[in-house]
Amino acid sequence: MHTHRVEDPDTEFLHQLADLADAQTLPRFRRPIGVDTKYKEGDPFDPVTDADRSAEAAMRTLIRERFPEHAILGEEYGAEGENDYCWVLDPIDGTKPYLCGIPVWGSLIGLTQRGVAVRGMMSQPFTGERFWADADAAWHRRGSAVERLHTQQVALSEAILHTTSPQGYHGALAEGFERLKSQVRMTRYGGECYAMVMVAAGHIDIALEPSLQPYDIVALIPIIEKAGGVVTRVDGGRPEVGGPVLISGSARLHELALGMLR
Repeated sequence: MHTHRVEDPDTEFLHQLADLADAQTLPRFRRPIGVDTKYKEGDPFDPVTDADRSAEAAMRTLIRERFPEHAILGEEYGAEGENDYCWVLDPIDGTKPYLCGIPVWGSLIGLTQRGVAVRGMMSQPFTGERFWADADAAWHRRGSAVERLHTQQVALSEAILHTTSPQGYHGALAEGFERLKSQVRMTRYGGECYAMVMVAAGHIDIALEPSLQPYDIVALIPIIEKAGGVVTRVDGGRPEVGGPVLISGSARLHELALGMLR
């Protein structure tokens, strides 16, 4: 079912930021591109590209023009300013698949108010899709068709579990991941932020990530919550700060999954 949606100014601004990111990321996708490596603990190859930097720079410029008092946190250029409102940016979430030509990456644009995620956008320009949340609901657009997102309600034994890579699990969390895997219908890998919005769309039921930064998750929190899902840290705390994060399509499924991970 397609729903007509009148954009509020906040949502319109999210789309403007996504337009800027798309203009930098899409023309470079599946083309030769300069790559540098950042050091990240536990990962010998953490790439950053010209597209990452230019997309974040463009978004920061527009935010400073429109909301000069707001703070900004981005993967490539760090934190600036202090305010109750903070824009949290990951210009390319999934730089590795971006370099591999696989369109499961996305530009993540989030807004927090006093530390709580209140708006979110994920733009995937190669597939022509956007996923976002306003004050009332979560939405998906492809072309001119806009539809409201809803998570799926399933039993644990029927659930599809996703994690981007099994390599980041250690100790008690690795044991919990194995327990959870043994109870679900299917486990899939490699989907990055695209898999997380598929929870909001009702195609995946549980997404688990062992080590996220705030810019990896803030934009996705409102999308999942407004679609009917639940997002917390594995310790049950708010997910905006990152860390090990669990996403589920329903409160009951989340409770069961958390129990297996602890």
